[in-house]
Amino acid sequence: MSANGDAAAEVTDKMGNASLKNAEAAQRSRDAGWVEPVKYDYDTYNADGKEARDTLDPDAELPTWAANATKYEWKDEYGDVGPVSPELEAVLFGRETRVTEGKYREKLQEIPVTFESEAKIRPITKFQDAGLHPVMMTNIELCGYQLPTPIQAYCLPSILTGHDIIAVAQTGSGKTAAFFIPILSQLMGKAKKLAAPRPFFIGNADFDPIRDGVRAEPLVLVIAPTRELAIQIFDEARRLCYRTMLRPCVVYGGAPTREQLDDLRKGCDILIGTPGRLIDFIDRGHILSLGRVKFTIIDEADEMVSADWVEDMRKILTGGDNNEDSDHIFMMFSATFPKDARTLAKEYMATDHIRIRVGRAGSTHVNVEQNVVFVDEPQKRDALFDLLLSMPPSRTIIFVNNKKAADFLDDYLFNKGLPSTSIHSDRTQREREDALRAFKSGKAPILVATGVSARGLDVKNVMHVVNYDLPSTDHGGIQEYVHRIGRTARIGNKGLATSFFNDKNEDIAEDLVRIFLEAKQPVPDFLEQWKPEDENDLNFNDDSDEEVPEEDATPGATDDAWGGGTSAAAAAPEATPATGDWEPQPESAMAW
Repeated sequence: MSANGDAAAEVTDKMGNASLKNAEAAQRSRDAGWVEPVKYDYDTYNADGKEARDTLDPDAELPTWAANATKYEWKDEYGDVGPVSPELEAVLFGRETRVTEGKYREKLQEIPVTFESEAKIRPITKFQDAGLHPVMMTNIELCGYQLPTPIQAYCLPSILTGHDIIAVAQTGSGKTAAFFIPILSQLMGKAKKLAAPRPFFIGNADFDPIRDGVRAEPLVLVIAPTRELAIQIFDEARRLCYRTMLRPCVVYGGAPTREQLDDLRKGCDILIGTPGRLIDFIDRGHILSLGRVKFTIIDEADEMVSADWVEDMRKILTGGDNNEDSDHIFMMFSATFPKDARTLAKEYMATDHIRIRVGRAGSTHVNVEQNVVFVDEPQKRDALFDLLLSMPPSRTIIFVNNKKAADFLDDYLFNKGLPSTSIHSDRTQREREDALRAFKSGKAPILVATGVSARGLDVKNVMHVVNYDLPSTDHGGIQEYVHRIGRTARIGNKGLATSFFNDKNEDIAEDLVRIFLEAKQPVPDFLEQWKPEDENDLNFNDDSDEEVPEEDATPGATDDAWGGGTSAAAAAPEATPATGDWEPQPESAMAW
């Protein structure tokens, strides 16, 4: 046999051995209880045009865009409250894929709250104390929300004061509901007076968006950094706007512009969007006007006020026809807020803004069990496979630091017989939405993801987050780590986070150890060298804007929402107590 023939035979043998090993691994996966992997149907999910769709199997199920999800549509003949729709209720409030409160929710109440405000504000202990609109109370019950989380207890009454707000709380602590519940409740009784005219299109088969549509003039604008987070916020808005005149819409890149434009032309009161698509529509003045906006919310604010977004944010917040009414409220919400982001954030906020912090800015969730394992780089794939097979099958998110790694790891797991899919910014929006749909439904309960999914991914029963690649300082560092592991243990549920560590990760080792010590998690032997001398004085470097000498501190003052000393006004005896462990407070006398 020739040399070429020998080489070909050797390649054939290697391929055969690899196939045999994969078959054996696939059998191990089945024995461990994992479902069969399902191959991705690219032809179906990327067939956007009619001609392309006509070439597909006529029985193929084509997914809808997340932006086109069903919402409650108001009719003119309704009174102040629309009738019940059992079919839509099942879609909006069904518990199959929606995160619901867990039995460990009481641990959220143990987190100390720091509050700074010149206005006298008393936190609520139950939703019934907040004077909410009756429809909002009904929707809260349908959502299964029983008691306000700490961030909600302070935000609900604070939003009434008319001050700008910065709120920092752990991932999975209910921040989206914290701003939507009071804002939407206030608007429910005023929608007919404040909302822009909208077309009479419901039930009208002849409705033409271009001929009959109106310019979108929302009352509420929510800005989010990622498409997935924008969609997540939109889903919450759909639930809380149920049976009201308020109409939510979402706009984001990658999905068909025409379909989003047509939806805006039907009227929009609550607009959620990513910066690029928002700017595109703002530039088309006949499509979108921000002149009626009463509330602007910046979610994941530390990301949105970073240097990468400065120009886009400035254009959205101060450009075009955005109104400058004195009653226009700005709010920023996030789980982490490093010092450089805080400095820039103050450019947007009024000087008398309210600041709320639940726990330390950047702290991890108390219900997440955190483990770190030393694994040399070449052994990580096999270690991951063994880890997944060693535990009961459950929804698992595996984070990597780049798109190429996501594709390779997804292929590796798929070939080993594990039901995986992947998501990253190079995938088409159709692929990204389908990957999440498969993950949420359990069709592909293993999701390999880059940082695009570190924020805003709120999926029921995500029991395990794996940092296959720990985020280096170039990939967000410890802030990114906090957001990643926050994908589990949502709203009082328990979760597990496992991280692979080796010499490449020493740049975040010290921060990681401090996070573990703060959360009272065991520190493994190979990280002992990075422990601080005093484990009771962790001294997180980004927790305050400035060091306040002890002799200059205001008597009786506490830490403000950034971690620095408060002003005398904030610490005055007659003001709301600024900090302390969460305890039941007297009932509020507010009437919204």
